[in-house]
Amino acid sequence: MDRVAKLAAQKAVVVFSVSSCCMCHAVQRLFCELGVSPAVHELDKDPRGREMERALEKLVGRRAPAPVVFVGGELVGSTDRIMALHLGGKLKPLLRQAGALWL
Repeated sequence: MDRVAKLAAQKAVVVFSVSSCCMCHAVQRLFCELGVSPAVHELDKDPRGREMERALEKLVGRRAPAPVVFVGGELVGSTDRIMALHLGGKLKPLLRQAGALWL
């Protein structure tokens, strides 16, 4: 849990991902198109990935579907939450508030 919290706080946008996950790729692509460069932690490529996956499951309260996104050190959620915020016009203000977007 401590490792996840430390990693989540290291950058304005942090994505815990799985390298073969198309939804993870879509979320990362969205951030890049918005001009945000997230820190991406590939759980399947990290030696402590399974440990981090269990910690994310505890934070989310259920099996954590990849990706799991943090903005400003706070848990935002998975693909559905990110897309809902984006479509509702609330993602950019959240990213600005976290210092991930300047314009």
